[in-house]
Amino acid sequence: MPGMAETRILFVGDIVGGIGRRTLRTLLPELRERHAPDFIVVNGENAAGGVGITPRNADELFALGVDAITLGNHTYKHREVYEYLDNQDNIVRPANYLAGQPGHGWCVVERGGARLAVISLSGNLFMRAGRPAFAEVDAVLARLRDKADQILVDMHAEATSEKIGMGWYLDGRVTAVVGTHTHVPTADARVLPGGTAYITDVGMTGPRGGVIGVKREQALQSLTTQMPTRFETSEEDPWLMAVLITATEPLAAAAIEQLLLGAPGVH
Repeated sequence: MPGMAETRILFVGDIVGGIGRRTLRTLLPELRERHAPDFIVVNGENAAGGVGITPRNADELFALGVDAITLGNHTYKHREVYEYLDNQDNIVRPANYLAGQPGHGWCVVERGGARLAVISLSGNLFMRAGRPAFAEVDAVLARLRDKADQILVDMHAEATSEKIGMGWYLDGRVTAVVGTHTHVPTADARVLPGGTAYITDVGMTGPRGGVIGVKREQALQSLTTQMPTRFETSEEDPWLMAVLITATEPLAAAAIEQLLLGAPGVH
């Protein structure tokens, strides 16, 4: 209903490895004090050593006060997380994965009487997902009718065109569509005409001194030799990359603010 209490949603981009988790742990108290978010959602796609997530990593994030974790194409890297995905309500893998795969694609979290639905989607261009993202999100929204005051969609995709298309497709139907996966923050944060906050990629929470999280010497070796290379997470120049979404009416954003914070003291 119009005139509802303001809802502030902090969404933190792809957490990369231990350095990303430590960066979040270090900077989150400052973000809480400065922005007073009602909900905190993070993408944990790369939380375990730069690839995937484990139950221990997820529990660590929840212990920091994270309300929901979204995932992506590395969801099933670690087999020990499969049962956890089935049993833990507030960690979601892409909804357009096959129904028989572990986990679920959306959740609803409640704080202070406000209800936030979080939907995870995978792109179909250049990525492997069992079902089309656009048809799947329609099915999820039908199931969520009257179950949430605000809806956040994490579009985990490679192609910028597919992310932008999803933003326009959902404009006026969800509170926010935030892009993840490429680890590079884009400069197009805005509220679309129908009231949906949008950004093509939030960026990553991890080492900016590497190549999208990987030690740069290893990435360069792979790129220059075209030979298999063992990748490790960089520790250089950690940053937290996020967006703060403000809503004052159901399913409509009033503002989206990009947050890019260096964390030079984190190692």
